[in-house]
Amino acid sequence: MVLTPQQLDRHKRHILLKEIGGPGVQKLLGARVSIIGAGALGGPCAMYLAAAGVGEIELWDADTVDRSNLQRQIQFTEADIGEAKVGVLADRLRAANPDCRVSLQPHRWHVAHKLAGDILIDATDNYETRFELNRVAHASGRYLVSGAATRWSGQISVFASGVVQEAPCYQCFVPETPPDAEACEDVGVVGPVTGVVASHMALETLKLLTGAGRPLVGKISVIDGLGGVARQIGLPRDPACPVCGSGS
Repeated sequence: MVLTPQQLDRHKRHILLKEIGGPGVQKLLGARVSIIGAGALGGPCAMYLAAAGVGEIELWDADTVDRSNLQRQIQFTEADIGEAKVGVLADRLRAANPDCRVSLQPHRWHVAHKLAGDILIDATDNYETRFELNRVAHASGRYLVSGAATRWSGQISVFASGVVQEAPCYQCFVPETPPDAEACEDVGVVGPVTGVVASHMALETLKLLTGAGRPLVGKISVIDGLGGVARQIGLPRDPACPVCGSGS
């Protein structure tokens, strides 16, 4: 794939990086990702990926824009209230980068739906969908980039049990729905925390697509917004995991 003069100009800051360069930009242009969730995590993540030149982005979300979203879902404005999130976000992505092909899926994803992406991005807010995405990623041999945020904290990881030998999956980290699981609509969340998590999700995806650096496989990055610190926690594969364990 030969880069056009416009693409060379658009992506020259990435081309200057030895870890990406021209070959990395070409990989991004040929890449496909599926983002499940177009809200506080999926929206900014998609915007960074489109700007970086990812060739095709598949968006899944059944919701419409609500005024309460605007505190953190910076891809939307007052004028978008009542509109389908995937439609508005798709317009933003195409306006930012006309080279980006956007596939709209204005539905809530469930396991019966096929996902087109080479990499799956979990930007959802419920454990049932996260568990299903994890199973699909494992069974199909795809990376799963996952993020979550609530109150003042967030977490990011890359689950690769279907790709990397001995890598853990999401259910090694969360075996079952926690009894005290909290939704941000009930306990609140600070807007910039979701932005930090979304940006980190996009960063991990770009690393996977270009082969740059070391992705967060077998690690959880935890962000403490109140304390202003971030730390990494090692995550081993659980031999008893129902998805990727030895007995699965």
